[in-house]
Amino acid sequence: MNGTLESAKGELKRADHLIFVSLKYTRTCDVIKHVIERLINCLDFIFTAVLEEGKEKGTIKEVPQAPIQKALLMKELFADDDRVSEFADFYLHLRKINKAEFSRESEFRRHVTMTVVLGDDEIVKIDIDTITSYFKKTNDFFAYVCGTFFPS
Repeated sequence: MNGTLESAKGELKRADHLIFVSLKYTRTCDVIKHVIERLINCLDFIFTAVLEEGKEKGTIKEVPQAPIQKALLMKELFADDDRVSEFADFYLHLRKINKAEFSRESEFRRHVTMTVVLGDDEIVKIDIDTITSYFKKTNDFFAYVCGTFFPS
């Protein structure tokens, strides 16, 4: 397996631990924020691995360093693949959530919620169930990329 994909797998392991151990016992928005950061890192590593593979095959000339450019290039290169396009958008959405101000609700309780205001109208509420679904979605995408772009 590619070294960059190994890094992505490591980020998934860390996110798994944060959700199923740390969040279970602490129930704070800080842990939710850390999970989001790990998912962003994981997706960044996945996009880098796919783009590096494209560079080796001659599909692209250079792998962009900027995260937004990576996501946009992935959307452009794999416009016919709905999953890649969906995850490029998901990655950009997670980055917006990570950079935005947030408020805390019900910390130290089962229904801990991180509320993020994106723009004027969009309010995103992230609770334990939401962050777990984000994790599972990212884990499924990792498996999809490994199977599609890096079959062993």
